[in-house]
Amino acid sequence: MVEKELAGYWETVFDTIKEGLMIVDREGTIVSANQALEDLTGYGEEDLIGSPCSALLCDICEIARDRDGDHWCILFRTGSLKMRRCTLTRRDGSRIQVLKNASLLRNREGEVIGAVETLTDISEIIEKENHIEALQRELHSEDGFRGMLGSSTSMQNVFHLITNATHSDAPVIIFGESGTGKELVARAVHEMGARRRKPFVKVNCAALNESLLETELFGHVKGAFTGAYKARKGRFEAARGGDIFLDEIGDLPLSTQVKLLRVLEEKVVERVGENKPIYIDVRIISATNKDLNRLVEKGLFREDLFYRINVIPITVPPLRDRVEDIPLLVEFFFRRIQMKDGKNIQGISNEVMSILVDYHWPGNVRELKGALEYAFISCHETTIQPYHLPPNILRGTEALSRSKSVFADRDEIKKRQLVDALEKAGGNQSEAARILGVSRVTVWNQMKKFNIRLKRKIGS
Repeated sequence: MVEKELAGYWETVFDTIKEGLMIVDREGTIVSANQALEDLTGYGEEDLIGSPCSALLCDICEIARDRDGDHWCILFRTGSLKMRRCTLTRRDGSRIQVLKNASLLRNREGEVIGAVETLTDISEIIEKENHIEALQRELHSEDGFRGMLGSSTSMQNVFHLITNATHSDAPVIIFGESGTGKELVARAVHEMGARRRKPFVKVNCAALNESLLETELFGHVKGAFTGAYKARKGRFEAARGGDIFLDEIGDLPLSTQVKLLRVLEEKVVERVGENKPIYIDVRIISATNKDLNRLVEKGLFREDLFYRINVIPITVPPLRDRVEDIPLLVEFFFRRIQMKDGKNIQGISNEVMSILVDYHWPGNVRELKGALEYAFISCHETTIQPYHLPPNILRGTEALSRSKSVFADRDEIKKRQLVDALEKAGGNQSEAARILGVSRVTVWNQMKKFNIRLKRKIGS
């Protein structure tokens, strides 16, 4: 009685499992299949039951056949199949990537009576892996360099300077506006240099007040100040043998500048509350968005320190000075966000690209990335349009003056796109729907709404 009840429960469990599951007999004939397998393959229960499992056209099936022994499949010789990637053919002819696991089934006497297989759909995982590989290839293409993209002369010059800097152990300083990618430059210098296997330690000099900054940089001993319950190593000690990146060095207090100068000259640090010098072997990479020459003139930055850190200067150009890189960056960020977001957004319109190219980008590459992220959130169509961009970009671009009517009237945009698609398709509504990424019914409804009557071209 209990066994019958369990058998009834088993049927529920069988169909609850989200992975495709099938049971085959010793000859490989499918004797049972769950709902998930039907959904996965497109075949109904009546198609699967009684058919050989080879009917699913698994691309490793031929490889798996045991031609030397008595078994029709090596599964019956090895006893299991674990985590094997393979491709199946669905009922509609499409191919699907799955992860296969299989084990033998035995009766109470230990005799093999069949096998059970589970099939997990990994198509989305494969697609994301392909996207990642494509992005990595792009970053390592002739337009890419250590996570940075740019085909412009100014960026190629930056890449050249980074390469040269890796052949020296002298201090490097990176100049550039906020959002230009100064930290990426610093990381590239570290990762390509002789110290790449040692630590890369970052300190934001603008994020801490004077007392905390000195503690962060140089460490402190127990009892050095209220709350110093134990000794602590500073960032310079933590970076020993490697590189320390002092971001926003223009915000460094004068008192800390004096101590930093000693580090550069004597290669030693002293923890707060202690006079014992600690030798450190660290290369300093600094960055700033400020004009250090002007700060020196005003007495806000030590001239001697400036000359010590300004040995290998690298200036990262603002985005508005390398307009030719914008389409490249847009394409890269678009594909990366598309992969993470999962929305069915296929591209951006020409109007959007014009706006992005004409905008002055005070926030540089960081702002460009944020604008595309905003557009993905606000877009519920297949193509990003001007009205999906952040309002400040639309207000601040010269392209807006050419497209105010476009932004003000979404219907006018849709009408113009529909007319263009119909003209390209020679009046064929199905082809126009394909071009726009919508259904034929949507095209028909919009033609009716906008009172569009296009005669189909003869012979099309």
